[in-house]
Amino acid sequence: MSASTKIPRLKLNLLGSDNQRKCKEVMERPVKVLQIGEGNFLRGFVDWMLHESARQGKFHGSVAVTQPRPGGKAKLEQIRDQDGLYTMITRGLSQGKAVERTEMISIFSQCINPYEEWQDFLKLAELPSLEFVISNTTESGLKYTYSEYTQGEPVQSFPGKLTVFLHQRYLRFDGDPSRGLIHLPCELLEGNGDVLRSCVLRHSEDFGYSEGFRSWIENHNLFLNNLVDRIVTGAPTTEEADSLTNRWGYEDRLVNTAEPYHFWAIQADEVLDKKLPLKQAGLNVHWVKDLKPFQLRKVRILNGAHTLMSSLGILQGKEYVRETMEDPEFGSWVREAVHQEIVPALDMPDHNLDQYAGEVFERFLNPYINHKLQDIALNTVGKFKVRVLPTLLAYEQNQGTWPDRLVKGFAGLLCLYRPVNTPDGYMAQRLNGESVLLRDDADVLAALAKHWDSYDPLKRDKQQLDQSVAAVLSDVSIWGENLDDREGLREALVHEIGLLEGES
Repeated sequence: MSASTKIPRLKLNLLGSDNQRKCKEVMERPVKVLQIGEGNFLRGFVDWMLHESARQGKFHGSVAVTQPRPGGKAKLEQIRDQDGLYTMITRGLSQGKAVERTEMISIFSQCINPYEEWQDFLKLAELPSLEFVISNTTESGLKYTYSEYTQGEPVQSFPGKLTVFLHQRYLRFDGDPSRGLIHLPCELLEGNGDVLRSCVLRHSEDFGYSEGFRSWIENHNLFLNNLVDRIVTGAPTTEEADSLTNRWGYEDRLVNTAEPYHFWAIQADEVLDKKLPLKQAGLNVHWVKDLKPFQLRKVRILNGAHTLMSSLGILQGKEYVRETMEDPEFGSWVREAVHQEIVPALDMPDHNLDQYAGEVFERFLNPYINHKLQDIALNTVGKFKVRVLPTLLAYEQNQGTWPDRLVKGFAGLLCLYRPVNTPDGYMAQRLNGESVLLRDDADVLAALAKHWDSYDPLKRDKQQLDQSVAAVLSDVSIWGENLDDREGLREALVHEIGLLEGES
């Protein structure tokens, strides 16, 4: 950044006396949260929430942050170099109005690299004030891999490190039941709390820890399943960062950006909000008895709408989600598909589905986010099977007819996914003839290529189209069942594909 030679880096001593005092007050508070994850998402989601709760005088603690992988060292050092401070920009649409807020986040009191400061990391386990462990190590980080523990040497995996950490705490407090911790893994895995508990218990056996320790883990630590949702876009472009640096008068290498929308559902008793007072602070945090309805709502509406529009949008030459939603005809089609077909098929009257859908559409229209349809289309066939197909089948079962818009989206997928194997990978064509690379499971693409091999869209042979669609629908390896057995589905798809091909 060119401005960095002239403008100082963000530090505590750059702030005015009143802001310095407030930040120091937070940094001197006891550590209540161990955060395993130094990346943009946790800083733009959890840390922002904790900062807001602390600002309101509700959360009286601080965060010790550590990285889950050796590669996180650089970012951790940046946090340390900036005295734990960074600038958070929230921007987008909220209730139909443009929003842009900038705030200084101060919630970190310690930064520890477990790969170089292993003993310091373990000392955190001995803090009486510690209550929570919050993590985001991506889905690949939250899994069990057999390992051995050598005393004094860091364990590589996140669950392995946590196991040693908890054992240190167990020894320090003689297995005191009240010293168990509350674990909130934010990795996007269903049953993420259950997965983490299982990993810790398996590692405890690998490391030869006692039955008493395993009992303490199972009975006196809470591993909570939870669902997080916010688009955190991270650092701005270099050009915008330079402009912000000149405007603010300091350089912030940790500046983070996110949309206004945020949602956190935690499967636990709401009494825990006294310890982690986020809902009290007016944040969109929900302590719930059952997480599944919230997961289903997100998968079927938000993820489902994304998947539904991606193939059809790419086929018709669209590039971005926002562009698609701003198109009068296409945008209306997406909204109608959600409100008239997806929501009725869910049959969840107590979960404000139409209101949630409205929030989703607002997020899709965020002018600060360029979400590419081709990124959404990665592994689209598998995504369609999970996100859209169950809705389509449920609608037909409940209503006795196939939903027009979901069928059209399915037809768009079948039109696009006619793969041709080339040296550059499996390629497809938009309606205008432009080539598109398909990024999906190789076996699925090979099967689809075979099913479509004898069909020539230029000839528009209806009999051959019918045969190819039948072959695709009957492939149990793709869909998990023979969809060609579903009465009327093939005919509906053949009709929609004919209409699409007539547009080319």
